[in-house]
Amino acid sequence: MTGTAPVVSVLLPVRNGGMPLYEAIDSLSSQTFSDFEVVAVDDGSADGSYEVLDEWSERDARVRVIRQEPSGIVGALERARSAARGRYLARMDSDDIAHPSRLERQLALVESDSLVGCGCAVEYFPAASVGEGARRYEAWINTLVTHEEIAREMFVECPLAHPTFFMRADAVADIGGYRDRDWPEDYDLILRLWARGGRLGKVPETLLRWREGPDRLSRNDERYAPEAFLRCKVHHLRRTLLRDRDRVVIWGAGPVGKALAVELLGAGTELVAFVEVDPRKVGQDIHGARVVDTEAGLSISDVLHLASVGQVGAREHLRATLAGAGLREMEDFVAVA
Repeated sequence: MTGTAPVVSVLLPVRNGGMPLYEAIDSLSSQTFSDFEVVAVDDGSADGSYEVLDEWSERDARVRVIRQEPSGIVGALERARSAARGRYLARMDSDDIAHPSRLERQLALVESDSLVGCGCAVEYFPAASVGEGARRYEAWINTLVTHEEIAREMFVECPLAHPTFFMRADAVADIGGYRDRDWPEDYDLILRLWARGGRLGKVPETLLRWREGPDRLSRNDERYAPEAFLRCKVHHLRRTLLRDRDRVVIWGAGPVGKALAVELLGAGTELVAFVEVDPRKVGQDIHGARVVDTEAGLSISDVLHLASVGQVGAREHLRATLAGAGLREMEDFVAVA
């Protein structure tokens, strides 16, 4: 280890990385920006991953390897963060592949646009393992480039892919780093950075190939289930947009809107009404709230309107309806599905 701290610290948690770990290592070793360190945390691997990482550190003095008993993704990330020396933190997973210019391009964006952090566009691979839902998410996340685009989708889903995170280390420290809750740690981190007023962005080029497959943690851990994302959204909604007015109107009385209502009611938020375009639903009572039509919904004031319809195209239609009535996005209404 040299006495001079690197500009970037790459946080690389590994558990049983297998053969893809070699590709991840090669992609980091090939970066055009060289002033970085890798803090690799072997989180209880039983497949020889530690030996692979240790051999890498023998070849490259920029690589440090920490071995620990299994503690999970948050424990491994926080162990890596505590050892990191860089002004910036970059995330990398052990089965993904970074484009050679990834760190260079992300560093340039963060410094030129005064951002607390950024991501980049991604491509899922291998093609045979990528389903329709993953392709929709890939297309959606890659369209969110500017801070304004990212912020207005903040409560739809995590708007930056976790293995593309590139953050100012002091900004992450100021919010307490990663937290181990019963919801996604990456989404929670982004929401807290945004809530503190941090500006986020994205390099629009595809700088990371994101490996898809049935063994991904996000496919098997209940912390990444739809219900967990919903808990995370409601927790942060109540601490940000609902902080000064704890009454909501939900646009959409289908399964998505109903699930949101249950979570909000359980957290103590007042549900004033549902709004529906289906005349068969108008007039019903759901979870103690009346279902009303669009005109009646737009007449309700001093509430946060939540656009919560899952059908393709519904989000933009509801945005147009609410904005057309003079409501301000991220103040009077927000999309949550």
